[in-house]
Amino acid sequence: MRVRIDLMWQRLSFRTQLFLPLGLSFLAALAMGGVLLQTFATGQLADENEPGRRSTRTVAVALNNALGASDNPRKILDAFVHSLDPSSDIQFRPMEAGPAPPVKDRLHDLHGVPQWFADLIVIPDMDAASPVIIDGRRVGDIVFMPDLSADLFEKWIGFLALTSLIAVLTVLTGTIAYLFTESALRPLQKLGAGLTRIRRGDYAMPIPVAGPPEIRQSCEEANALATTLAELSQDNRDLLHRLVSLQDDERRDLARELHDELGPLLFGIRASTIALAEASPRAGNLGNSAQEVMRSVEALQQANRRILDRLRPLYIEQLGLQTSLQTLLQNFRRQAPHVSLTATIDAALNEIDGPLAQTVYRVIQEALTNVLRHANARNAHVQATMAGEALAIEISDDGGGFPESNVFGRGLTGMHERVRALSGSLSLLRADDRTYVRCQLPVDATREEQRPRS
Repeated sequence: MRVRIDLMWQRLSFRTQLFLPLGLSFLAALAMGGVLLQTFATGQLADENEPGRRSTRTVAVALNNALGASDNPRKILDAFVHSLDPSSDIQFRPMEAGPAPPVKDRLHDLHGVPQWFADLIVIPDMDAASPVIIDGRRVGDIVFMPDLSADLFEKWIGFLALTSLIAVLTVLTGTIAYLFTESALRPLQKLGAGLTRIRRGDYAMPIPVAGPPEIRQSCEEANALATTLAELSQDNRDLLHRLVSLQDDERRDLARELHDELGPLLFGIRASTIALAEASPRAGNLGNSAQEVMRSVEALQQANRRILDRLRPLYIEQLGLQTSLQTLLQNFRRQAPHVSLTATIDAALNEIDGPLAQTVYRVIQEALTNVLRHANARNAHVQATMAGEALAIEISDDGGGFPESNVFGRGLTGMHERVRALSGSLSLLRADDRTYVRCQLPVDATREEQRPRS
């Protein structure tokens, strides 16, 4: 149970955690004020009306003395009764009038006091009765029957004053707490937003340093962390860029070796096989073997061309990126006639070259290779456009998607590192029964990296 309460309390916002105790304190103060009022009001009412009770006894003693010394006590009693003010708390009550009504029944005018407040107060029995004797016989009583309406109104005013004071103090405390929380939460919110940007890799915008000293120190530490991470990220990109350059150099060297060494060898084998086939009898077994060798050599030459194309698409520098991509798409259509491929290739792509062009080409090439080998798709779409100083690539297909435990394969992982080296982003997602490979590349940053450094 305690753990559940702790969890519920932790889910509350900071303002709620601050103002909820304040509200409960206000209610507790009101309840305590009511308890104190009920506890002490009874004694106060009794003390305030005690002089009236003593006066009643004094008046009764004086009246009885006067009646005992008079020859006509009835006349003196009547004169005394007529001299009493009807609104006075001291009255003469004859015996035939019966007992006096309860105190609460004699509240004539509450002066705006709510009935619940009057019921809350425990009114003591303050009635006092002193007998009036004529010729040894009790003819009535001098009674003290106070009207407590004014006293209740006084208590009500006191209760309102106490409540107003508590309310004012609560509002004042709440206002101060609200202003304090605003001055503390606003920098904390900015700190949280800044940490979110840092987590996403955005280190350029510093976190505003504001608020109490502890929060300012946290903001300064977060900015220092962002600066360090920015330097490490730049170093990482530079390292990745060097690695990509080394990989491209190795691919270029390997492609040159394959082209210069393996290409002529395959051509020589093919020429020799053709000569051997022409010199041998057409119906002999040697002719059939020569044809088999010819087919194998042609398959090797095609495989060599595909390998060279994947290692180093040299015609990007000669034909431009846009034309090279169109050639890549045509080759895909020939290899996968069962896949309906549509494409939107921006002609402005011919304006870029170097590592950026190589990266665009290889991202699309790797994505189409995955569609061909793994997707089992019926249609695919390729889009490569430039908007301002950003280059956007999207390859989508309606295939079976990718396993959750293996989002990036080896090929896309290499492309991801290449894209990161150019300060870009590469993502793979599944939406609306389609798989999307999306890439964003900044053109300015890559152009800056392509410029020779002095």
